[in-house]
Amino acid sequence: MGKLDRYIGKSVFFAILSVLGIIVGLALLFAYVDQMSDLTDSYGLGEAAWYVLLTAPRRVYDLLPMASLIGCLIGLGTLASNSELTIMRAAGVSIGRIVWAVMKPMLVLMVCGVLIGEYVAPYSEGQAQADRAIAQVGDRDEAQSGRHGVWHIEGNQYIHINVVQPNGVLFGITRYQFDDQRHMLSASFAKRGDYAGTYWNLSDITTTRFNSGTTEVVNADKEHWDIQLSPQLLSTVVVEPEALPASGLWDYIHYLSAQGLNNGTYWLAFWTKIFQPLVTAALVLMAISFIFGPLRSVTLGQRVFTGVVVGFVFRIIQDLLGPSSQVFGFSPILAVVLPAAVCAVGGVWLLRRAG
Repeated sequence: MGKLDRYIGKSVFFAILSVLGIIVGLALLFAYVDQMSDLTDSYGLGEAAWYVLLTAPRRVYDLLPMASLIGCLIGLGTLASNSELTIMRAAGVSIGRIVWAVMKPMLVLMVCGVLIGEYVAPYSEGQAQADRAIAQVGDRDEAQSGRHGVWHIEGNQYIHINVVQPNGVLFGITRYQFDDQRHMLSASFAKRGDYAGTYWNLSDITTTRFNSGTTEVVNADKEHWDIQLSPQLLSTVVVEPEALPASGLWDYIHYLSAQGLNNGTYWLAFWTKIFQPLVTAALVLMAISFIFGPLRSVTLGQRVFTGVVVGFVFRIIQDLLGPSSQVFGFSPILAVVLPAAVCAVGGVWLLRRAG
């Protein structure tokens, strides 16, 4: 039975890898074409290609559930088309045994997905955003010139940063200081900021102070900037929540809570990250049930089409439930778990009928 398990697992495993390679390749191609509208003299085709390449780990992580669904349909479907599954069943191999044979390589893929999502994708995504921002004309030396800069608020201080590098270096820091009545006290721009362990060292600072009816401009070479934002938290700010590691999301959620800011979007991204392996397993279980049920004797093209449709419908439902949880106030855990639970229950029901 060990050889049989390996044979089934290998068929599904390589089918999933093939599908993943195709859809990630298409996603990268479309992303590269999308970058054409951002080209400048300093941000050319090479820089755009490098940016897209750095986003590949995040796309692999995002597309793994859909690739697992379609790849499982293709891998098991090929065995069904060749009557190999029928022979296995006639030889006394149970459906449960086949499901376990499929799930074993899926465990490897899910562990790899977790490692990519937690360690590889966040760093590469942050580096991609930083490199693209630096390549934009004037990003380093002009206030709020970066098309991809970030805004942040801490207390009565509103901050815009043109470029955030993962190594704790900032370029183009604009700060607006207000009092409790929302009257602007000062506006300053620093060309660069370097993290010094517990604070930031700013350099080349120009500050405009608003006094009673007058303004005062002060230039300084260096300035000590005390703020709770660490390089890790800033890397969290500059990257989309979906691309962040679970540990980074957890820290930033509590940072926003301490600042009295809304953290609902980050809670949703956190639970999506935590339950992604279970979502993948639920989609694979549904794919297996399709092979033993409604897609038992259809063509390969029909199986691929069904997998694409089901995957897109699943993603659309997830994308609708996520924002709905923020609008209507129900738990983001429900928005993440409910679609996966429906797939898992449906898959088990179809498998029980087939058995």
